[in-house]
This record gives sequence, structure tokens and C-alpha cells, in this order.
Amino acid sequence: MDGPVVAVGAVIVAHGSLLMIRRGHAPGHGRWSLPGGRVELGETLHEALAREVREETGLDIEVEDLLGVLEVPGADHHFVILDYTATVVGDFNPVAGGDADDARWVPLDDVPALECTPRFVETLRGWGVLPTGPTGRREW
Repeated sequence: MDGPVVAVGAVIVAHGSLLMIRRGHAPGHGRWSLPGGRVELGETLHEALAREVREETGLDIEVEDLLGVLEVPGADHHFVILDYTATVVGDFNPVAGGDADDARWVPLDDVPALECTPRFVETLRGWGVLPTGPTGRREW
């Protein structure tokens, strides 16, 4: 590895549920996370995110605002992930593909019970996406 890898993720909430994928490859194989992935040479961040979501879920999206940045260093990887809010355009039925073993809408209250990638739940709680208790849920 020559240095950190820039990646993007999509935070898509609709009807009280979060669009999630189960990772089919390392790092995080078998764990739940957001659809997204590496930015390829020549792509804008928005183009990369739309491509990754389409590959992993079959859904078309409109990329909106930068929600936050998450740094994931490891022994054999170092990702800098820019997570954007987005909305689905057209069909709402995800079909897993690409690097995803599964893709589905998960009710926001059920996300913490899944085996997610490291710091996933804490990060989304900190950004106001997931509930932090009886109050404090972001209205979507």
C-alpha cells in the first residue's frame, strides 16, 4: 500500500430504514455497512458513489451532502471514507451485487443489533442518523 485510499459511502434513509449491504470481501467480510467503495482514478466523488451504490445494490441515487469523514487505518489498509447523504431515484428494491453478499433496507432501530463494521454504529449515532435513546433521533 502506497498510502491512504479514498473511498465513499452512501447514507440513504427512507421510510425509517437505512440502506445497508453485507460486505462480501475483506476488510469487514460478512459485516454490515453502507454501500460504497473506492474512488477510481478519473472519477469525481459523486460519480464514484453513484457507481458503487449501483454495483452493490442495483439502485440509482442522487448524491446530496457530505455527512462526515471516517478514517479507518489497519495493518494492511488505510481508508479515508467520505460519507454522503443520498436519495434513491426510481426502484427502491435493492439487489446485492459487486462486493456485496446482501443488500436490504434495515429499520433504523434494528441497525445496532447487526454485526456491523468497526465503529459503524457509533459513527452513525454521532452523526445523528441512528437513535441514541428515547430522544435524539434525526428526522428523515
